[in-house]
Amino acid sequence: MSSPMHVRKAIHFASLRAQGKGGLALRLLLAAALAGFLLVFAARSLSSPSPPSSSSSSRLQETSAAADCDKQQQQAGLPLAVAEALVHYTTSNVTPQQTADEISVSLRVLNRRAPCNFLVFGLGHDSPMWAALNHGGRTVFLEEDASWIESVRSKHPSLESYHVRYDTVLTDSDALLELRDHPSCVAQADLASAAEAGCRLALKDLPPVFREVEWDLVMVDAPTGWTPESPGRMGAIYTAGMAARARRPGNGATDVFVHDVDRPVEDKFSKAFLCEGYLAEQVGRIRHFVIPSHREKEATPFCP
Repeated sequence: MSSPMHVRKAIHFASLRAQGKGGLALRLLLAAALAGFLLVFAARSLSSPSPPSSSSSSRLQETSAAADCDKQQQQAGLPLAVAEALVHYTTSNVTPQQTADEISVSLRVLNRRAPCNFLVFGLGHDSPMWAALNHGGRTVFLEEDASWIESVRSKHPSLESYHVRYDTVLTDSDALLELRDHPSCVAQADLASAAEAGCRLALKDLPPVFREVEWDLVMVDAPTGWTPESPGRMGAIYTAGMAARARRPGNGATDVFVHDVDRPVEDKFSKAFLCEGYLAEQVGRIRHFVIPSHREKEATPFCP
């Protein structure tokens, strides 16, 4: 029997499948993006010219040229992440959670920054797409449902995912929003300091990879947040912003995306903790923030 989490996911994905032409447009976008990647990949693989032939070439040179050709063919093999994504989206009737226009926002940034370090809150039917679009980089998924992780891993073993726990509930969102003015949350250098100061929004027990990697992109599309008892995305949004602010000097800004900003929590918390002054773009239900490192300059205010 499916768990309540799986039932909610199934209802959500079923509603997306009913989008009709929107779903078709999204599949076309995915196909075009992956096809474009393949063209670039093939061009790079075949760009090295073959050595010129000569009537006086020795047998040893011919053998070496044949070996070089074999090596080129091996290098031109389809990357695993791209191959899995192609198979998944050409054989599945389920489309990603985001619309084609919404995906285009992140795709433009990925086209500019990939390969990069990409952190995604949530593991779903769009995960193979994100991993493929960031081929050569590191894409990590943080998921609240351990059984869902196992289900996705059985189909996409190359995806890197970790289980995380949330200690908030959606019904506490109004009280948590008031922490925008509390020093324990907005006057700390990084997430660890905020947790030590008692900020309830600071996620705890995150996998070591969260602290070990400098994240170039962060996508907040989880945890669940459409029922009163669900954890909501309050902590994920705050944590994404703190990761960006604590980025090492000289590594540039962090692109942070928040999905479902048509809902009150995602709307209010992204504005409050990612800051309207850092908002770069909004398309449909997704917002794109560009947050600089606050370690570049001392006494940088939480929001500009």
